[in-house]
Amino acid sequence: MPLRLLVIVGPTASGKTRFGVNLAHALGSEIVSADSRQVYRGLDIGSGKDMQEYRQVTPAVRCHLIDVADPRSVYTVFHYQRDCYRVLEDRQPEISKGDVPLLMVGGTGLYVEAVLRGYRIANVPEDVELRRRLMQREHDELVRELGDLDPELARRTDCHSKKRVVRALEIVSYGRRRPVCHSDPPPPFGFAVFGIHVPREELFRRIDVRLDERLEQGLVAEVQELLDAGVAPERMELLGLEYREVTAYLTGAKTEQQMTDDLRHGIRRFAKRQLTYFRGFPRRGIELTWVGPDDHEFVLQHPWVVAAG
Repeated sequence: MPLRLLVIVGPTASGKTRFGVNLAHALGSEIVSADSRQVYRGLDIGSGKDMQEYRQVTPAVRCHLIDVADPRSVYTVFHYQRDCYRVLEDRQPEISKGDVPLLMVGGTGLYVEAVLRGYRIANVPEDVELRRRLMQREHDELVRELGDLDPELARRTDCHSKKRVVRALEIVSYGRRRPVCHSDPPPPFGFAVFGIHVPREELFRRIDVRLDERLEQGLVAEVQELLDAGVAPERMELLGLEYREVTAYLTGAKTEQQMTDDLRHGIRRFAKRQLTYFRGFPRRGIELTWVGPDDHEFVLQHPWVVAAG
């Protein structure tokens, strides 16, 4: 029986983790996290690891690809795709015996898409200075340059995204100096994707409540511990909104009230961007079914899930 991956996506604070845990418990399955910050050790409160969610059921649900990287290093989509495929391959013997689907749960759309669509990803490190220079140039100019330098890469790049075009030019620049290694092809698997939909006002309310909870739980202390452990402030800025804003507060660039206000508004904007990305899945060849945060039974009774069980 081919391996099957049941994917749950949604914006921050939509309840993805609890939804996924309930499904995994009902199916007797495991979860692969798809979160670009939860891969890092020490980023617990700010990234919303919520490990207690996995232990709210008995037996606890096993989760993969959390705490697999040092925050002082860069864990890229190349690394995530590679590691996720390894998890899938490790599960293949159980799947072939008719076991239940493995779950992928997370809010990092690019991670999910890279795995589901089997992108051929270049293992090229980030060039911060080159990115800074390229981002200052006009989008259309960058697209033309990419098309001139590498027409095939331009064809495979989402040129509507300036960041994607910049990344492609970064790969071209790196390839002029040394060979570029690419990711291996994916193992064979099928998938079904469900998105958690929460009305906007309710989502914003959840975001505000969760931010207050995280500040009370010690988010500021967590960031200070990371700084004390040798994670540079410049690196903290690249680890996501919460870590960037709290670092600004701890280094004196912002007051506590400014930090809190900017976090509140910034997380709301981030949730909107996540939703925009997921809504683009069908256009990019990934069918997506939207469900409510309590629609576990609907998913469990979905023909794809029933057939996989």
